[in-house]
Amino acid sequence: MNAQPLHEPIDLGLSARQEEQFLLTSGNSMMQRVLRLLEGVSLAPTTVLLTGESGTGKEVKARHIHNLSERRNGPFVAVNCAAVPASLMESEFFGHEKGAFSGAGDLKKGKFELANGGTLLLDEVSEMPLELQAKLLRVLQEKRVCRVGGTRNQELDVRIIAVTNRDLAEMVRQGKFRQDLYYRINVFPIWIPPLRERTEDIAALSDVILDRLAYTMNQPRAVLNEKALDCLSKYTFPGNVRELQNLLERAVILSPNGEINPSALLFDQGTVPATPSSAGPTTGMKPLMENAESTSLEGKTLAEIEREVILNTLTKVRGNRTETSRLLGISVRTLRNRLREYRVAGYAIADARMECAA
Repeated sequence: MNAQPLHEPIDLGLSARQEEQFLLTSGNSMMQRVLRLLEGVSLAPTTVLLTGESGTGKEVKARHIHNLSERRNGPFVAVNCAAVPASLMESEFFGHEKGAFSGAGDLKKGKFELANGGTLLLDEVSEMPLELQAKLLRVLQEKRVCRVGGTRNQELDVRIIAVTNRDLAEMVRQGKFRQDLYYRINVFPIWIPPLRERTEDIAALSDVILDRLAYTMNQPRAVLNEKALDCLSKYTFPGNVRELQNLLERAVILSPNGEINPSALLFDQGTVPATPSSAGPTTGMKPLMENAESTSLEGKTLAEIEREVILNTLTKVRGNRTETSRLLGISVRTLRNRLREYRVAGYAIADARMECAA
């Protein structure tokens, strides 16, 4: 069995490759233990259950297992159990024959078939309806699947990795998750620690994220100064790595000179940790505007801050309105309306020839 050693680069595309690079260089003892578990279980076809808070990067760990295993040349298929409508779940997982039901105009392979010879990731497995849980259990036990409307069972060779941010054992006690399915997928459980319990990784992880942002925004890489990094290390990150990524994306937009200082860290809760210059040894949180480094935002209205963020983002992506709306999480229509207001008010609007006029 020729599994790739941990130190070799794995080409997954920029984002996944960089996140995996971080996994390999983590200085946290808990994360190092997680890595040893990921490496160990990758050598066997064992079913894995990845647990941990939302935003801890569980899918990245699942991909890491797949890419270290002998199945790495096979498919990696991920399905979000919470995003599939209950009425379509059976067809989505097991496929259907042509004419199996109204609207089934063509044969469709299910996720299990598509993942044959590789790995199937069941994301948010806790959100699967009880009825489908029973059918899933049967497939896992028999290693065979029959399409909806079909009569022939197909043999399966699929490695299952289940992911959840909920306590499945408690859900079993409440009757919300089947006990037999729980024991079927809980063969090799791995808990992913939250970011607040591995703050020594924040600097390295921030480097990975800033590299990615420089690539996606097509601009020079931004740098965190020491005070900004200190603020990050004192924050609890309820949204974990995903929140850190969002936070740094906002900070890059608000740092046109390429240096990120504490005033550019707009935390989701509108608060930042106490800075080194704060009086006393407090470790609590304080409002953003009380931060000594927040002078660039003081005295500005919310509308002014919004305008500054939108125009800076538009400039950084060279007038690309579609990319601006994606980065800021607003609709293109809302962006057009805002830009129309700014143009009437006399503000310069970055434009791109390939984009439709606002």
